[in-house]
Amino acid sequence: MINDQLIDPTTKHTTDPFPRQEQAPPGLTERMAPQPDHGEQSYRGNRRLEGRRALITGGDSGIGRAVAIAFAREGANVAIAYLPSEQVDAEETAQWISDAGTDPLLLPGDLRSEQHCKDLVAHTEQAFGGLDLLVLNAAHQRNRGGIDEIPTDDFEHVVRVNLFAPVFLARAAVPLMEAGSSIITTTSIQGFDPSNELVDYAMTKAALVAFTKALAEELGPRGIRVNAVAPGPIWTPLIPATGWPDHLPEFGRNTPLGRAGQPAELAGAYVYLASDDASYVSGAVLPVTGGRGL
Repeated sequence: MINDQLIDPTTKHTTDPFPRQEQAPPGLTERMAPQPDHGEQSYRGNRRLEGRRALITGGDSGIGRAVAIAFAREGANVAIAYLPSEQVDAEETAQWISDAGTDPLLLPGDLRSEQHCKDLVAHTEQAFGGLDLLVLNAAHQRNRGGIDEIPTDDFEHVVRVNLFAPVFLARAAVPLMEAGSSIITTTSIQGFDPSNELVDYAMTKAALVAFTKALAEELGPRGIRVNAVAPGPIWTPLIPATGWPDHLPEFGRNTPLGRAGQPAELAGAYVYLASDDASYVSGAVLPVTGGRGL
C-alpha cells in the first residue's frame, strides 16, 4: 500500500536548472527567477518560541527571511538587520512578521561597523525589553578566479561581515542574555568542503564553526546555548549576486538529493535550536545540505 502522505524530498521543490542570471551584491529577491520559497504559505507555527525576543542579521531575505517568518509564527518578537539597499526585501519580510501577529523591528545599517552592531543589540533590547535569541546569519561572498585575484578591500568586506560582525554582536548581546537564551550562527558546507572559487568565504565559515564551539563552552555554565546551522546550496539572493551566472544551471545538482534547497527548508532547524526542544544541544553544527556530508 502506498502512503500518499509521504513527500519525496528529491522533487519537493524545483529540479529544473536555474536560468543564468546575475545581480550586484547583496542581491534582491524580486529579481530572482524562480522566486525562492521562504515558507510564506507552508510554515505552520506551534508557539514554541512564545514571548522570545529575537535579532536576526540578514533577516530581510533568503534564509534570514525564512527564519524570521518561522520565529514570528512560533510567537517570538522579531528584529531584522539588513543593508539599506535591501529595504524592499525587509519591508516584505516585515509584512509577513506582522501577519503572524507581532510588530517587526526593522534595523538597517552596515554590519561592518562595530558601533552599528552595538546599536542593533541596544535597539532590540529597548524595543522588546530584552534579547533571548541571536541569529548570526548575514554573510557576503563573491566568486574568486584565484588567490591572486582577491581584492584586498573585498577580502576585508567578507571578513568584517562574516566574522567581525558576529563577534561584535555576541560581545554586545551576551551581557543581556539570561539562562535559556540561544545564539545560532549560520556557517556553511563551505566550512567543511570548501570551493577554491569561494576561498575567503569558506575560510570565514570554517572559523564560525570554531567560534560556535568555543562560545558554547564558555556560555554553557550560564545556561546560554550556542549552535550552528550549516546550509548546503540554498536558493537565495546571495547566489545570483556571487558572480557565477554560468554555474547556476548546475547549482545544487551535486547533492545526493539532486537539487538546491529552498530557504523554507532551513527554518525548522533554526526553530529547533532556538526552542526548549534543544535544551541539551549546544556546540552542535546541524547540516541542512541535501545529503552532502560535513
